[in-house]
Amino acid sequence: MSDPIEFWFDFSSPYAYIAAQRIEAVAEKHGRTVAWRPFLLGVAFRETDGRPLTHFPLKGPYSAHDMARTAREHGIDFALPEPFPVNSMVAARVFYWLNDRDPDQALAFAKAVYRAYFADGRNIGEPAVVLEIAVEQGLDPDDLKAAAEDPAVKEKLKQATAEAVQEKGVFGAPFMIVDGEPFWGADRIDVVDRWLETGGW
Repeated sequence: MSDPIEFWFDFSSPYAYIAAQRIEAVAEKHGRTVAWRPFLLGVAFRETDGRPLTHFPLKGPYSAHDMARTAREHGIDFALPEPFPVNSMVAARVFYWLNDRDPDQALAFAKAVYRAYFADGRNIGEPAVVLEIAVEQGLDPDDLKAAAEDPAVKEKLKQATAEAVQEKGVFGAPFMIVDGEPFWGADRIDVVDRWLETGGW
């Protein structure tokens, strides 16, 4: 079986949210699976002197406009939340803890977190909100609180972020890797589709 598509994302990235609504369908079309890999985009920004697109003069208003337009193009509910961006560390930790136990449940949680932030305007930077979302998915709040503070879970996210930035060269989100070939940005989903269709170029 072919290797999965690596899908590196941050729960606070609008373009990664948009890509997250599409990546599974593209993978399924080509007989692939998706390895969902949250990481902390702020670490990548420190390596590259980067910052959120909306924080740049001129580029900021354009990027906010483009995010909404891109979401509309694909029929995806979207509203740039306030506050934006937020620290997605707790959501990422819970994802990795869940993923070790039930990858399907972890995926459902990831999609619920994304929808909560970018469609419903809930502040996923607040640990209590992340726990609320998880409980809404039928998960036990006490287990989740313990998981979010578990040193092994913290280390897993730390190592995943180091792998993304230091080993894979990930500098933004979404960042997809297909058989070693890197693609950055929600607009690259269509390129990934064509790459898999043709075998690359």
